[in-house]
Amino acid sequence: MAESSNNAPSPKKGADSNSGGLSWRTLLVALAVGLGALLIFYQVQGPGAVVSLPYSELKARVERGEVARVMLSDRQVVAMPTDEVLNRERQAEGAEDFERWQAQRPLDDPSLLPLLERQEVVVDVAPQSGCAEGGFVWIWVLGALMVFIFWSFMIRRMQMLNAQGPGSNSPVMSFGKSRARVYAEEGTGVTFEDVAGVEEAKEELREIISFLREPSRFTRLGGKVPKGVLLVGPPGTGKTLLARAVAGEAEVPFFNLSGSDFVEMFVGVGAARVRDLFQQAQESAPCIIFVDELDAIGKTRGAAGYQSNEEREQTLNALLVEMDGFDTRSGVIILAATNRPEVLDPALLRSGRFDRQVVVDRPDKKGRRRILEVHARRVVMSPDVDLDVVAAQTPGFVGADLANIVNEAALLAARKNKSQVELEDFQASIERVMAGLERKSRRLSEKESRIVAFHEAGHAIVAGAMSDADPVHKISIVSRGIGALGYTLQVPLEDRYLVTRSELHDRICMLLGGRAAEHIVFGDVSSGAANDLQRVTDIARRMVSEYGMGHAIGNLSYGEDSSPFLSQMGVSARGYSDQTAEKIDAEVEQIVSVLYQRTLEVLEKNVDLLHEMADTLREQEVLEGAQLAMLMERVQPAEAVSGLDGASALRVPSRPDEPAG
Repeated sequence: MAESSNNAPSPKKGADSNSGGLSWRTLLVALAVGLGALLIFYQVQGPGAVVSLPYSELKARVERGEVARVMLSDRQVVAMPTDEVLNRERQAEGAEDFERWQAQRPLDDPSLLPLLERQEVVVDVAPQSGCAEGGFVWIWVLGALMVFIFWSFMIRRMQMLNAQGPGSNSPVMSFGKSRARVYAEEGTGVTFEDVAGVEEAKEELREIISFLREPSRFTRLGGKVPKGVLLVGPPGTGKTLLARAVAGEAEVPFFNLSGSDFVEMFVGVGAARVRDLFQQAQESAPCIIFVDELDAIGKTRGAAGYQSNEEREQTLNALLVEMDGFDTRSGVIILAATNRPEVLDPALLRSGRFDRQVVVDRPDKKGRRRILEVHARRVVMSPDVDLDVVAAQTPGFVGADLANIVNEAALLAARKNKSQVELEDFQASIERVMAGLERKSRRLSEKESRIVAFHEAGHAIVAGAMSDADPVHKISIVSRGIGALGYTLQVPLEDRYLVTRSELHDRICMLLGGRAAEHIVFGDVSSGAANDLQRVTDIARRMVSEYGMGHAIGNLSYGEDSSPFLSQMGVSARGYSDQTAEKIDAEVEQIVSVLYQRTLEVLEKNVDLLHEMADTLREQEVLEGAQLAMLMERVQPAEAVSGLDGASALRVPSRPDEPAG
């Protein structure tokens, strides 16, 4: 991979970087020599060690015959003592070393010159200009010379930077230069072989590669290739990696930068960088411009009201103008990525700009398997590792999560001094990513340990009793992460894109299982169900207000769709009346109440198994594998829910189920 910051060749090492004139090293040496000469001149021409005296004291010393020579100027009298006085003062202990005396001269003192004549003192008169001994003249000359040398150096340096072309890394006069990292024709080092799990997106982008390689194939029939392609998807799905792979496959220059690289504190800098970027791209065509995190500069203009960022809007305006101003036949393709397409300005998404949107979604089971194979190439794995099992246990994970799992598994195996990464290392890595790091140092009291054990056993039994709940894979009362004192891990049998009303009911019951178990066994409840209750409330409210699964408001949706202007000001724009809000709250409360009663009934039917499972958990701390399967087979199933009728289905994205705590 060849990376460069500009298109101009860099000067050879050791060569003069300012051809045709003095180099910057020569100018610096001249500056240092001039400064040294000025200091030496001042030391030589200076007055030496001078002691200031009152004028009357100086006249008294003249009368005593201690002065041999004086120099008179307009305002000063400089007196040189006799050799006898100098020797006497130097021999005196603690005396101050000096060479001459100095005193301020009154404007009119007619007695001074007669006194000097009587004492036979040699009198010198300084020039009236005040430039005695010529020192000050040379100081001004050398000072002006140094300023001229420094200014010449700065001018020549800026001329050299301009000759290097755009993209120079020097901060001198480079505010308006693009900060894009340029990868040359050798490619980015990434190809489609390094990208897995997004086969549909790869097929969409192969057309872009074909255009960059064979533009005449598309233009001969009058067709136009899209100017811009927007990669849309959740964080970590591989949008940036996919863009780099496109450049690697096409073998063209690749301009890579982030949306935040355009924005600075100086107004107009972002727009200048946009223009400079497109100028570089036109000169390097065919090429690819990739703007990561486009929402940093592409947010809807005016959405923030009085808080709008004028610099960001000017940058966006410049981007819109540049995208309209260049022709795709020049061979410049713009790729951009964002995980927030809903906040982008509509002008960016219209035809003629970002014509095509490519969805880079979470991978399915087959896609996760391929991604694991890509990241496992550099890992020494044991033959017993089945990546299909790992892929099945990671529903909803994105590429970044899977890469982290492989890396964590390798680190765990190395920590245990293993020669290979085994399947148990992968499973431990999955739990670490989902639930957090084990904290065995956190010791619970006897009472807290019993509460956590019954809480997690309640989750597991209710999940086993529900026909539409995911199977329980592991139960643990070992603390993990920041606040999880235990967890119950469920693994879906397959990826899901639709969830029914009955499945949501079963999920709510499973989340309430821990609170219900505490209520049955201890007759009291703890704060350990706080996270469970938050998730229960969220599911129930969405069922009623968004998914049309309630009876109070029927097949209507009152999801959050507030005005962007009001949301920026911290004001919630609710799209329904207070009476409707009361109906929603009442039905949410009814759903949770009925399902909690159902959960209590399930646990009362399995109360003996609840105690047995909790006691086993307290002894072993972890239940999994065959032992857990034997216990779960004894769970008596739940009866159909009563008090909540009706049926509906909901389309939701497949995401990892958070372990119940």
